[in-house]
Amino acid sequence: MTQLPTVLACGLATLDVTQVVDRVPGPDEKVVARSLAVAAGGPALNAAITAARLGCAATLLTRVGEGGPAAAVRAELAAEGVALVDAADAAWTLPVSTVLVTQGTGERAVVSTNAAGRAPSAPADVTLPDGTAAVLVDGHHLDLALGAAAAARAAGVPVLLDGGSWKPGLDELLALVDVAVLSADLRLPDGPQGALDDDDVDALLAGVGALGPAVVARSSGPGPVDVLVRTGGRSKRGRVEVQQVDDDTIVDTLGAGDVLHGAALAGLARLPRTSLALPGAPADPGLVLVGALSALTVATRVATASVQHAGARGWTRDPELVATLRAALDG
Repeated sequence: MTQLPTVLACGLATLDVTQVVDRVPGPDEKVVARSLAVAAGGPALNAAITAARLGCAATLLTRVGEGGPAAAVRAELAAEGVALVDAADAAWTLPVSTVLVTQGTGERAVVSTNAAGRAPSAPADVTLPDGTAAVLVDGHHLDLALGAAAAARAAGVPVLLDGGSWKPGLDELLALVDVAVLSADLRLPDGPQGALDDDDVDALLAGVGALGPAVVARSSGPGPVDVLVRTGGRSKRGRVEVQQVDDDTIVDTLGAGDVLHGAALAGLARLPRTSLALPGAPADPGLVLVGALSALTVATRVATASVQHAGARGWTRDPELVATLRAALDG
C-alpha cells in the first residue's frame, strides 16, 4: 500500500456559526435566516481537512483548548481523520466566527476574534510529524508559525504560506517561506492599498518574493492566478487560468481560499524535490514554475468545486468528485 504524503497545517482554528440570508442587514435591522450551520473553521483547519480529503496524512497545529466549542472542533477533526496538536494553555478561549452568506450570490460577511494579540510571538519549539513532506502556515499564532517554519527549513521541507492578509510579523515569517500563495486582499504595508493594476501586481509579487519565498502566487477569486518564480538569480512568470462557472451554480464562497491553500499543500507534498526551490538546493526556475503551475492548476479546480457546494467542505460529501480531484493531484 502506498504511504500517504504527510503534511502539517499550522494556524487558526475557530468554530463557525454560519447563517444564509437574503441580504446582509443594515444598522438596527433584523433579518430572518434561511438556514443555520455550526462547524469547525479557520484557514489552517480547513486547509488540513482539504489536504486529508485529497489523500494526505494531515496534522493541525493550533490552539483549541477546552469547553463546548473546543469539544465540537476536536470531534470534527477526529471525524475527518486530522491529527490535532493543541498548544492552548488554560487561559485560551477558542475564537468563534459569525458568518453571513448571501443567498443567490454566495458572498459572505465574517466577524471573528481570530487570534490577534492573544498568544506569544516568540518562536515556539515545534517538532514536525515524522515524514512531513510539506508545511502550511496561515500567519495566525505567529509563535507556532515561526517554530513550524523554522523546523521545516532545518529539515529541508517546503513551507507554504496562506497569505490571506498582511499580519504583524509576516515579514519575519516570509523569510522562512518557500511558496507564498496570496489572496487578492493582501497588500504590502508600504505598497498601494487600493485596486491594483498589472504593474502593481508585478510589484506585489516581487516585493513579497524579496522577503524570502522563491515562488509567489496571487489568486483573484474567479480571475487568473499570477505566479512569479525567482531562483538562482533568474525569474519566470506564469499564470493559471481558473475554470469559469455560471453564477447561478455558485452556492457559497466561504472558505474557498482555505480550500485553495489546502489543495496547494497537498500538491506541494507530492512534487519531486527537483521542482522545488529550497535553500541550499538551487533549482532551474523553469522546472520550479512548471511544478508550481501544476499544483496550483489542480488547487484552483478544487476551490472552484468548493464554491458550488455549501460551506468550505460541502464538496467533500461528493465521493466521485473527491476521487476525481485526488486523481488529478496524483496524476
